[in-house]
Amino acid sequence: MEDRSRIHPACLPEEELRKALRTERTRGSGPGGQHRNKVETEIRLTHLPTGIHAFAGERRSQHQNNQVAYFRLRLNLALGYRRPLRDEDFVPPGAFEPSPLWLGRVRGGRIAVNPQHDDFPAVLAEALDALNLYEDDLAAAAEALRVTRSQLVKLLAKAPAALHALNQRRQARGDKPLRA
Repeated sequence: MEDRSRIHPACLPEEELRKALRTERTRGSGPGGQHRNKVETEIRLTHLPTGIHAFAGERRSQHQNNQVAYFRLRLNLALGYRRPLRDEDFVPPGAFEPSPLWLGRVRGGRIAVNPQHDDFPAVLAEALDALNLYEDDLAAAAEALRVTRSQLVKLLAKAPAALHALNQRRQARGDKPLRA
């Protein structure tokens, strides 16, 4: 049986993740007409265990803003939350086992996921967790994830904040920044 506490929050099923969220609704401001200015269509979601939040208010529909905010929250969780590592997490690259979701997206050393797809935050979180596990050793993380280094960098480039954060850590160690 899988230890649910070891699942990254960005990878949780929607109904389970939503149980850990606070939802705030507010009225919009600016252009958009009477509906936007008089109805609480803006949505702010906060993941209570981490404090990570996301906001959406560009649509006139509360439902659409809720969907956009939920996707952004999962992406923010992928970018901003690293699972605490335990002793048993430290394994040689050949012993690391990517998730079924990850493996279903890898073909011939390439990872295929559109940054707008619902799976993107979970895939990104897994890549960032692997980089964290291997202390930003790109080669080791890529080998463990069964992709090429360039594919891992291209995935990170689909979320510019992820590549930027990695490059900042690399520069702090005196390494050259990566380019996609």
